[in-house]
Amino acid sequence: MKVRKIKQIVRKALPIVWVLAVLYSCASIGRPDGGPYDETPPRFIGSTPVAKAVNNKRTKITLQFDEFIKLEKASEKVVVSPPQIQQPEISASGKRIHVNLLDTLKPNATYTIDFSDAIVDNNEGNPLGNFAFTFSTGTQIDTMEVAGTVLEASNLEPIKGILVGLHSNLNDSAFCKLPFDRVARTDSRGRFSIRGVAPGTYRLYALMDQDQNFMFSQKSEVLAFYDSLVVPRMEERLRMDTMWVDSLTYDTIVEKKYMHYLPDDMILRAFKEKNYSQYLIKSERLVPHKFSFYFAEEADTLPVLKGLNFDEREAFIIEKTQRNDTIHYWMKDSLLYKQDTLSMSLTYLYTDTLHQLVPRTDTLNLVSKQKYKSPEELKLEKEKEKKKKKRKKDKEEEEVEPTQFLSVSVDASSSMDVYGIVSLRFDEPIASFDSAAIHLRQKVDTVWTDVSFEFEQDSIDHKKFNLYHDWEPTAEYEFAVDSTAFHGIYGLFTDKIQQSFKVRSEDEYFTLHFDVKGAEPMAFVELLDAQDNVVRRRRVENGVVDFYFLNPGKYGARLVNDTNGNGVWDTGDFEKGIQPEKVFYYPTILEYKALWDVTQPWDINETSMDKQKPDELKKQKPDEEKKKRDRNREREQNRRR
Repeated sequence: MKVRKIKQIVRKALPIVWVLAVLYSCASIGRPDGGPYDETPPRFIGSTPVAKAVNNKRTKITLQFDEFIKLEKASEKVVVSPPQIQQPEISASGKRIHVNLLDTLKPNATYTIDFSDAIVDNNEGNPLGNFAFTFSTGTQIDTMEVAGTVLEASNLEPIKGILVGLHSNLNDSAFCKLPFDRVARTDSRGRFSIRGVAPGTYRLYALMDQDQNFMFSQKSEVLAFYDSLVVPRMEERLRMDTMWVDSLTYDTIVEKKYMHYLPDDMILRAFKEKNYSQYLIKSERLVPHKFSFYFAEEADTLPVLKGLNFDEREAFIIEKTQRNDTIHYWMKDSLLYKQDTLSMSLTYLYTDTLHQLVPRTDTLNLVSKQKYKSPEELKLEKEKEKKKKKRKKDKEEEEVEPTQFLSVSVDASSSMDVYGIVSLRFDEPIASFDSAAIHLRQKVDTVWTDVSFEFEQDSIDHKKFNLYHDWEPTAEYEFAVDSTAFHGIYGLFTDKIQQSFKVRSEDEYFTLHFDVKGAEPMAFVELLDAQDNVVRRRRVENGVVDFYFLNPGKYGARLVNDTNGNGVWDTGDFEKGIQPEKVFYYPTILEYKALWDVTQPWDINETSMDKQKPDELKKQKPDEEKKKRDRNREREQNRRR
């Protein structure tokens, strides 16, 4: 009886189960995803005080939006103008932003709170781009704008986040003594727009304001200054607006007038002045036979060293950099470097509190971080090590000590470039060498034949020696050095060296000529790799630059107007009114194949400086805009799978 009732219940329930299954299968065709992403940015709907209010005395401002919002990197992006010495309090709460200006409001001044793209909606992060709030403490709103771009002077990199300001005080000293009148910050493209500017005449500056006092008060701050006076203005322009019937059909095109503010193309080249603060950073003696000094700046002469517990005359081989800011002293006498402590006086130029270079003498006691071990001590250590090892039977022959040679590295590629050199690099200075023990042979038919060459010590690195020869393309060479050819200052000799190589064919290269227009007489051009590093450097001669034997591939190019002819880019000096030397980039990446011989015209002034450097070479990339349509498209594709 019970079984029969159960069967009846099951028969009655089956249709219901079948219907539910069908409904479930229909509902399971697609996975719920919450609908498309919100692509609409927040909308400003009101404020206290009202936007563009005049005669405003309120220091607390509230902005209202149509949805929940948040602030991204407010301390970096939000700029108040006139600048605030006390940082304003800025916060987001729900659909509101609260701003509390802690500085006393200036009379008859237009205030602009530039949020850039810091305001985003709470859910999808859609930015309210280029948003600014304005009010005035006087009877009118100043509406002029000054816009442009800030670039790194040495390489035309856009500078993000640098402060750009205007001074109505036209004295150069105002930049160092007074805060800016109006300010803005650059975006990721180096662009800036100073708003709320009153009619008048101004000086324009840029400043990486480390101490946040809105003035150039530290020599270590990056700065830029515009040589000419800036006069804001505006002009009436026409804009074409299209009236649409629907998404595919337009009704008419209407001309609309609007006000455009100028100048909008200012270029500021930012630089860091030479650090004229000279001092001794550190002194060290890492090994017994060498000690080093490190200085903060370059110097024209070496410091004067006087030994207090040793005779410094003829005691050292001095190794230095071109700038004389790093100096190594290699001790020649073993009696000297065996001393645990070297006491000496060091006299050098030092920057005092008045920023004047004056002689200064320091007394130094240098102790080696490694203990010097005599040959006897080293011998005992080796004997102890031998005793620790297991000995073989009486028939075992005693191991022969290997000969210790002077360490040397050879730089000679097996596939030598036509313009290449052979280099020897030593770990210590060389006391002497035998030039007759150095050989270069060329394979002629099947016979190795001695050929002439030049061999000399490197002019910068004295532990490096270079061999020069006019290599014959596709020829085979052998570089050889007899044993004991080089003698180190600590008694060791080199072992024999032998290395063979083949010179590459001319067919593997291409030739590039630049026909340059607009360059100064002492300009030079640098070929660059994909990382903006220098590959080759050549002077501009009669408007032409020639690069031979280039490997096929992609290159950038940079021209430096070398005003003083010293072969390097030089920075500026604000006090002296000297701008940094101008740098220009070829506006596109060059790519050539082997055997090509190309003449490339280059008018360095044809393209605006802010548009010259190719995007491929820029390290400062523009901030990525949120691509919400792509996200919605991706969601739609996923739903169809």
